[in-house]
Amino acid sequence: MPDQTTPHPFEGFPPPAPAAPLRVVVADDNPVVRAGLTALLSGRADITVVAEAADGRAAWEAAQQHRPDVVLLDVRMPGVDGLSALPHLVRIAPVMMLTYSSESEIVQEALRLGAGGYLVHGEFTADELVTAVRDIKEGRAHFTPTAAGALVARVRQDQPAAGAIAHDHTFPTPPEPAISAQHLSRLQPSVGQSSPGWTGGGRPAAVDRSRFQLSAREAEIMDLIATGMTNQQIAATCFISEKTVKNHINRIFAKLHSTSRAEAAAKWLGTAPGSTRGLG
Repeated sequence: MPDQTTPHPFEGFPPPAPAAPLRVVVADDNPVVRAGLTALLSGRADITVVAEAADGRAAWEAAQQHRPDVVLLDVRMPGVDGLSALPHLVRIAPVMMLTYSSESEIVQEALRLGAGGYLVHGEFTADELVTAVRDIKEGRAHFTPTAAGALVARVRQDQPAAGAIAHDHTFPTPPEPAISAQHLSRLQPSVGQSSPGWTGGGRPAAVDRSRFQLSAREAEIMDLIATGMTNQQIAATCFISEKTVKNHINRIFAKLHSTSRAEAAAKWLGTAPGSTRGLG
């Protein structure tokens, strides 16, 4: 029997202080997406959203003020877009692209400019997003399937011919931004803002959603479904009951001829086989 009178070796030491919540800035020009992401992330005890931003300039100003641990950044935004702001933001905090923009060249450019991960809406669950946010702070990259495919394509494109590999152990210098931070407010979008051919949320307008005949509320809920939000999170974001959310989803599935959230999201985002896609 152990001696019950033996004191605990750490008796008298204060318990470790709880870790400070992970501080996040969310930048997206779609207010519905911003609200949904903020509700989702702020519902976790170890994450807090310290600021929201509707364009790249506001994201940079928020990052300067709050010094977050992670920035979630959309690509296509009016004014200063995500790729224009990215080189400046990565000097402040790790940046993860969180966007509807899935074109291979955009994914590759974001990574070249310093993004630590790239998530395409509709390709991740709420829990996967939370894990990615936690990991990006520690330098662990996350990519959804479309972004990973673009990365693989780039690696294969840059692969030298067999037998032509040079044993050069030097490393390239990271790219410098083309302009200084004080001129950030004058930047024009380098990829394209919300304009003819693109919707306000940065999604390809070539996906003809009018054929689904969703109401404004149903379209709003379908956008949230595509981000991976649960019924409970959608209800909190839209200030409606979960029962009302379920009723909307039933009507959405009927109009999209879908039997699952994944199938509905694929059709809504234009990633389902046979969907019309393009840059507009």
